[in-house]
Amino acid sequence: MKGHKKKTVDLSKYGYIFIAPFFLIFIVFQLYPLIYTFYKSFYYSTFTRFGSIEHFGLENYKKYIGTEKEFWWAVAITVGLWLLNFVPQILLSLLLAAWFTDIKYKLKHDGKYKVIMYMPNIITAATIAVLFYKMFNNNGPMTEIMRKLGMVKAEHYVLEKGWATFFIIAFIQFWMWYGNTMIVLCAGIMGISPSLYEAAMVDGATSRQQFFKITVPLLKPILQFTLVTSAIGGLQMYDIPYLFNDGGPIINIGKEHVSSTQTVVMLIKKFIFADKPDHGRAAAYSVVLFFITLAVSMVFYIATSEKKEKKPKNNAKNAEVVEG
Repeated sequence: MKGHKKKTVDLSKYGYIFIAPFFLIFIVFQLYPLIYTFYKSFYYSTFTRFGSIEHFGLENYKKYIGTEKEFWWAVAITVGLWLLNFVPQILLSLLLAAWFTDIKYKLKHDGKYKVIMYMPNIITAATIAVLFYKMFNNNGPMTEIMRKLGMVKAEHYVLEKGWATFFIIAFIQFWMWYGNTMIVLCAGIMGISPSLYEAAMVDGATSRQQFFKITVPLLKPILQFTLVTSAIGGLQMYDIPYLFNDGGPIINIGKEHVSSTQTVVMLIKKFIFADKPDHGRAAAYSVVLFFITLAVSMVFYIATSEKKEKKPKNNAKNAEVVEG
């Protein structure tokens, strides 16, 4: 019949129903705590024998971040631990990913190697922290080996030294995460068209030239994801340093006495669960950490983003010239 229209069902409204749980969880467990942390950071406490009195102002930022060095030492330790594990991690992961996906070599049983390298990421942080602690403790096997080699004196052990503990934790982080990074990079490389590599081989390009001219440029989006997520996770590092040695031991840097493995999140926890909790101070540290993480993530995002070429604007004068 003429003029008869088929009835269509609009299913778009159901999409909002499916995504609603995510936004509800995000608002309740992430957005609200973030806003409340910003609000709480302006409250500072003065302790008296009758209890604590709260005031509103910028005192937390002026005193604990602008004057005292404890927070900035924690930032330095956190960044140092992250860089020391991430730089070798990304380099080794790139090398392994390129090796496993190279069509020229075609390694046998590469899946088994990938599983073995990924396994440290499956093991819980608590298990790994206890394992390494037992290995390097006073009677640990690694300590005994180092004593026999003369690297550690008989009356001492490895975890007494702050810098040794610092490097051990950095190694644990590297060992746990390089397999995960390798798998992500392998997936990115496998998404690159094989025809590009075949054409390069026909033109006589070496494996090194293919890696730097094809793989790395086309892998930028994956590298961007890896850099940003690693920066966020690294600056919020907590579990391994806390479980391994709870921030100690103390090292001397000039006239300063610094906890060798105390990260920013550990410092925040210290003032939340202290005998006299200072939530305003902890909140101020959290806010500054948020902005540091945001700044570092934006730097990595901009550095790895592809620059779009600006198209010339076609104005009336150009059109007349073309027609002429």
